Amino acid sequence: MTGGWSWDPSLYGGSAAYYARGGRVAYPAGLADALAAAARLDRSGRLLDVGCGPGSLTLPLAPRFAEGTGIDADPDMLTEAARLAAEAQVTNVTWRQLRGEDLPAGLGTFRMVTFAQSFHWLDRSRVAAAAHRMLDDGGTCVHVHATTHEGTATERVLVHPQPPREAIAELVRRYLGPTRRAGRGALPDGTPGGEDAIYRAAGFRGPDRLTVPGRVVTRTADDVVASVFSLSSSAPQLFGGRLAAFEAELRQLLEGASRTALFSEYHREIAVDLWRTDRVRGRR
Repeated sequence: MTGGWSWDPSLYGGSAAYYARGGRVAYPAGLADALAAAARLDRSGRLLDVGCGPGSLTLPLAPRFAEGTGIDADPDMLTEAARLAAEAQVTNVTWRQLRGEDLPAGLGTFRMVTFAQSFHWLDRSRVAAAAHRMLDDGGTCVHVHATTHEGTATERVLVHPQPPREAIAELVRRYLGPTRRAGRGALPDGTPGGEDAIYRAAGFRGPDRLTVPGRVVTRTADDVVASVFSLSSSAPQLFGGRLAAFEAELRQLLEGASRTALFSEYHREIAVDLWRTDRVRGRR
């Protein structure tokens, strides 16, 4: 990571439960369908979801494989993932508390390795190289570009007001300071990009790109509150003893923005990059 920032276990402290409370908009069913078609998934082989969080992508993809493994460094995320898997009656996924940097961790090989809004937190060169080695011949590495906590500005006619995201960001800055927080450190310039060069250096070819259309979603005030607490930059643990005061101000702000406590957001299209190996069958 740039700027001397390094990962620490408090990165998403207290955030996990807010994902399931509507903080993150679920991936559309079309995403799993598009991946299944592009990679010719047939309920065989194994899936590895790196930085799986509460199983946001693991769970919709799991029925397309014989078995799956979701790994995450945050134990609370894995607790949520296991709970949601039980609710959805998904029984073919194993959850492991591991960092991406721990791979291969004796997990074996996989037909597909996925990174959904997680790659930027990792030692990317190291983890991409490990993913390349862990893929079966003909396997696919999937990088999902998406923003699921909030929508984007739009000129579309919406049923409800858009959440006052700029005012929310200013409120967060008032409590946590002007520099973006991330665990015990800060990321004044945000997370890094340029992942294409990293995947290619690890031995992947591509990418082939898929897109899933954007959509308008309706969110409650509770969803918007949860979306704020689902972020590393405004995770509940960062507020300490001021958490209740912050949430009270946030809810007051939302009450003033929508008389019905409902909001509309446009979530832009999801882009998915599929990276392949040039490995000759039977060789590593």
